[in-house]
Amino acid sequence: MSGRARLALCAATATLMAACALIPLVTPATWILQAAFLVAVQSGVGVLARRMPSARVLALGCQALVSLVLLTALFVHDESIAGFVPGPDAFARFGELLQSGVDDVGHYAAPAPLTPGIRLMVVGGVLVIGLLVDALAVTFRAAAPAGLPLLALYSVAAGLSDGGEDWLWFLVAGAGYLMLLLAEGRDRLSQWGRVFGGASRSPGVDSGGAVAPVRAGRRIGVVALGLALAVPVALPSLPHGLLDSEGRVGGIGDGGTIRAVNPLVSLRDSLNVNEDRQVMVYRTDTDNTRDMYLRIVALDDFDGTTWKPAQRHVTSVPRTLPTPSGLAGDVRRAEIETRISAADWYAQNWLPMPYPATGVKIKGSWRYEPVGRTLVGDRGQNTRGLQYDVKSLIVQPTAEQLATAPEPPPTLKREFTKVPSSLPETVARTARKVTKGVSNRYEQAVRLQDYFAVDGGFTYSTQVKVGKGPSAISRFLEKKEGFCVHFSFAMAAMARTLGIPARVAVGFTPGSPQADGSMAVGLRDAHAWPELYFEGVGWTRFEPTPNRGTTPAYARSDTPSTENPAATDPSGSSSTEPSAAPSVGESCSAVARKLEACPSQASNSLTVSGGGGPPWYQILGWTLLGLVLVAVPLVPMLWRLRSRARRLSSARHAPSASPQPWVRRRERGDGGRSAGIEMTVLPGEAPPAAVTEAAVDHTLAVWHELTDTAWDYGIAPDDALTPRKAAARIARLGRLDAPATAAVHRVADAVEQVLFAPQPRAQDRLADDVRTVRAALRSTADRRTRVRAVLAPRSALRAVWAAGERWAAFTARWSERRAALVRRLVPRPSDQRGG
Repeated sequence: MSGRARLALCAATATLMAACALIPLVTPATWILQAAFLVAVQSGVGVLARRMPSARVLALGCQALVSLVLLTALFVHDESIAGFVPGPDAFARFGELLQSGVDDVGHYAAPAPLTPGIRLMVVGGVLVIGLLVDALAVTFRAAAPAGLPLLALYSVAAGLSDGGEDWLWFLVAGAGYLMLLLAEGRDRLSQWGRVFGGASRSPGVDSGGAVAPVRAGRRIGVVALGLALAVPVALPSLPHGLLDSEGRVGGIGDGGTIRAVNPLVSLRDSLNVNEDRQVMVYRTDTDNTRDMYLRIVALDDFDGTTWKPAQRHVTSVPRTLPTPSGLAGDVRRAEIETRISAADWYAQNWLPMPYPATGVKIKGSWRYEPVGRTLVGDRGQNTRGLQYDVKSLIVQPTAEQLATAPEPPPTLKREFTKVPSSLPETVARTARKVTKGVSNRYEQAVRLQDYFAVDGGFTYSTQVKVGKGPSAISRFLEKKEGFCVHFSFAMAAMARTLGIPARVAVGFTPGSPQADGSMAVGLRDAHAWPELYFEGVGWTRFEPTPNRGTTPAYARSDTPSTENPAATDPSGSSSTEPSAAPSVGESCSAVARKLEACPSQASNSLTVSGGGGPPWYQILGWTLLGLVLVAVPLVPMLWRLRSRARRLSSARHAPSASPQPWVRRRERGDGGRSAGIEMTVLPGEAPPAAVTEAAVDHTLAVWHELTDTAWDYGIAPDDALTPRKAAARIARLGRLDAPATAAVHRVADAVEQVLFAPQPRAQDRLADDVRTVRAALRSTADRRTRVRAVLAPRSALRAVWAAGERWAAFTARWSERRAALVRRLVPRPSDQRGG
């Protein structure tokens, strides 16, 4: 097999190894066999095309054409010409399959079924990645950049997986990439001849060509993969930040922030499932479960297109959660306790809880977001199979308390009444029209709620798409058909245009009662509703969606303004008297003070501190990681500086007297990769004057430094040339001036003297000659070459060769010792035969 064919095989294998990360996402995994066959055919076509005297682009075009034919025959043969030639109908069918695949990805949770659309996406995607990898690594001979498509393929799979076996797929994908790099390196080294293979240090052992660097690369790769798997364990975790098909939202640890992602992607699909899968079961100590909405997250960032959680700081979960912002002591409330058990399949990074929670008992790694009063999982933590206890309040304000609520704090109002300029004017105009003639914000909120739920002519339908763009809300107001997302989005946006602080909450309605007294919550109970802020009461739920959930007693338009709603008495201890809770001034939490939610206090910041900053081990971990990221790119430069200093300063340590017994010296056949020489003692010859072993080593070291310097500036070494011809080549290609040309020839003459002259003599000031040549090369090179010569010198490859030699020597010694041990432990069978 030729080097190109071997490299193409490695490129195809690396692509399939990276594609293995997609296996947990789709079931059954038979698609990987189809992808393997298509990638193999594609790679074979590339091997054949590159044998022809054609341009590289032609080979790439042949592979792309064959790939399209294969996909046509596999997926759209009925719409194609002769079963494999794509036509207009075939391309239209491809578009339909891709669209259905996108819809299926949003509909199903991992592992998703292998629908035709998903199968086209994964198989076609792997084939496209395979084409890119083959083109970069084989056609254009750039294996290192070929890792970018492989990284993209692995990143998509890692971002959608649940993290359980990410390390295994990373190991497989990383091994495939290293295999590709080693194959490309071996192919390049083999073109330089046997001298780059590294001669064995053991007598009689053939290294087999260019195997020393390859062996070194394999071992370095194994060490690198091991470090990549082990180091993250000791470093702080990174944010997940990806939303999967179950609507999970990632969070990060103490002192971090919650990323602004949209948790409504799968809400409509949850409402449209054929089977209402049970999400959780809960038991509570109150008989009144009509208001037991299980809230997941609050969406308070409105950009005119959609609502999403704002980026906020999270802290450690306190033992007792602070009093809700804006809740005064004269508002009736009752504390209840609820035990919630999540299903084994339900993996949600946000914790569903009744609102407002006052205390949570839960195991695992969770963080608290104070503004939204939500808990978010850290380090991959989710709700899968968890059981936890929540204490929460049932807040029962009267209509009069809401109607007479004072003006909210300026900072809070400014934050939660923002609407973008792109919001169509019809939204605010409709809000003013619906609330015309009312006297306060409470009545405006009730009018908006009744407009959607009762008298506005709206229809509830889960088949309507969520809608995109700034005009989505105005289209909903015109069409008057949608589901909870449309109603909650529209009411919250319209409330903000009227100056009422508003946000959208996402979670579940109370669920269905069971025979054993528990409540079961299913996928179809997923819901979204608006929360409006009233000073003295806090964030208050409204229900604009018709035929969904329950309308709170305080939000019913027929509720007398002075009526106190029926008490929710979980234990018989609730009184009709005001709560004994501390006054708002006494119970105002630090979070409320930062939000200016206290009547007598204002704040200029909406950001909650991270609990005193990150711990010392996080700072240390990030510092070490930063040092590594800075130091690794500088390794070639540092190695080159060290080798140059060592070579040019070797003359200081060369003794000027005490000549050694004369020996005949010659270079080893290793392409000049080391300054070492072989020595053969010649009895009877007299040592020449002023020549020592250290002086000879210095001369050879200076020569290696000169050729490496030329290499750094783009003049690759040619070991087939004599030192004299190599010097002339460097002077010609480097466009050296007369002094530099004389300097490079003086170094070459010195090398020939110590290697071939009958009576060699040591030369002085060779290090100065190398510096002269280096300055001349730098003056004639362009800026890019000068920068690369310093930051990424080409001669740093010698470090890899040196490591390869050491590994080869270690392997040889280990093989000998292992063979000797086997011979001692396993006796040879007797060759005697019975008579």
